[in-house]
Amino acid sequence: MAIQTVNPNTNKVVKSFEEMSDHAVDAAVAQAASAYTNWRKTSYKQRSEVLHKVASLMRAKKEHLATLITLEMGKLFAQAEGEVVLSADIFDYYATHAEKFLADKHLSPEYGQAFIRHSPIGVLFGVEPWNFPLYQVARFAAPNIMIGNTILVKHASIVPQCGIAIEDLFKEAGAPVGLYTNLLISGKRASALVADERIKGVSLTGSEAAGASLASEAGKHLKKSVLELGGSDAFIILEDADIDKAVEWAVVGRLNNNGECCVASKRFIAVEAIADEFLSKFKAKLAATVVGDPMDPKTQLGPLSSEAAAVQLFIQVKKAVAEGASLVLGGKRPDRAGAFMEPTILTDIKPNMAVYYEELFGPVAAFYKVKDEAAAIKLANDSPFGLGGSVFTEDVERGKRVAEQIDSGMVFINHPTWTQADLPFGGTKGSGYGRELSELGIDEFVNKKLIRTSALSDPF
Repeated sequence: MAIQTVNPNTNKVVKSFEEMSDHAVDAAVAQAASAYTNWRKTSYKQRSEVLHKVASLMRAKKEHLATLITLEMGKLFAQAEGEVVLSADIFDYYATHAEKFLADKHLSPEYGQAFIRHSPIGVLFGVEPWNFPLYQVARFAAPNIMIGNTILVKHASIVPQCGIAIEDLFKEAGAPVGLYTNLLISGKRASALVADERIKGVSLTGSEAAGASLASEAGKHLKKSVLELGGSDAFIILEDADIDKAVEWAVVGRLNNNGECCVASKRFIAVEAIADEFLSKFKAKLAATVVGDPMDPKTQLGPLSSEAAAVQLFIQVKKAVAEGASLVLGGKRPDRAGAFMEPTILTDIKPNMAVYYEELFGPVAAFYKVKDEAAAIKLANDSPFGLGGSVFTEDVERGKRVAEQIDSGMVFINHPTWTQADLPFGGTKGSGYGRELSELGIDEFVNKKLIRTSALSDPF
């Protein structure tokens, strides 16, 4: 598989890279294992100094890093700058709070004294996606480096310059060689690498197929894994919602990151009392979206990450219409170079259609009209995914009751599913398992070791 930067705004190759040889990969794993023997002995203060420096460098290089993100995967430049800042915040967050999160937990056993000590487990391997090239890495690397683990990352093959740039940040921050290593390898080689006995845990953010492959290898070799996979978040609008606010957030929820976001709002479920009003206003807002060059500040929707992604989404829409879905807006590829897709709304989607259960990874919204709150909850849960979701209502307590009934890892009231350093992130069902971010995110790849002291008089 080619490892190259292809600008999705033009579909032109910008730069190509050679895959690492087997010998080079083996040397990188050996270096990470060697670095672990010393890094695990460092203090939290020493670890935090490195991460704070990485965060500082990210902010100082914000424009450069954001340009790389936009060049490689098409994110709007302003959103790319936001991603750089969020990533820096995550590094700072764990550098500041890890020592408290990992403090000994004292127990009160019936006999003797005991406590839980949190210890590192070794070299960790992360497989990261292209849609948030810095943020996804930050939420994996930051907590685990603070634990005392060392990190190997196989980044997505379409964002090689972003992957290299992150490793360069660690080098400039004075991190020991082997603490953080970027591997320029294919996905197939990544799954095979899981078997290496020097690697003690694996994490993947990506597709269901990639997650199943990596988890299978991890299970075969008895290694802990964390998976964050796809999503088809429901965006429920109840009859007492502020419709104009709901529409504003619906557009943000669907078009953020050009619609290529696991927790993007994808299925819009409106109760019949307000469904027509919501759809009319939602359609008008999407129809007015400015599509164009992601470096242009006037652009509101850039290209998809690749031509292949745009073609796949277009095929999904065509198939949905062929199976009986109605096209309310869009549905075409704009007449211009690049991996673009028009803002699109599909309605009249039924369970016998493939699109009913698929993830639409791009600026395509699936709209449903349902009778009432109970029907909205039932439809929201009728999905193989369970990542995030939203409920719009002026009655917050009602929103909480609805949120309790939605089978997903996250539910937001009066806001699309979102992310920040101090909120846990993760899903259920086909959306994966485990959590990243917040205190929960530092709790995955750690040995919670019981240490107990006994008196001679203690019974067996």
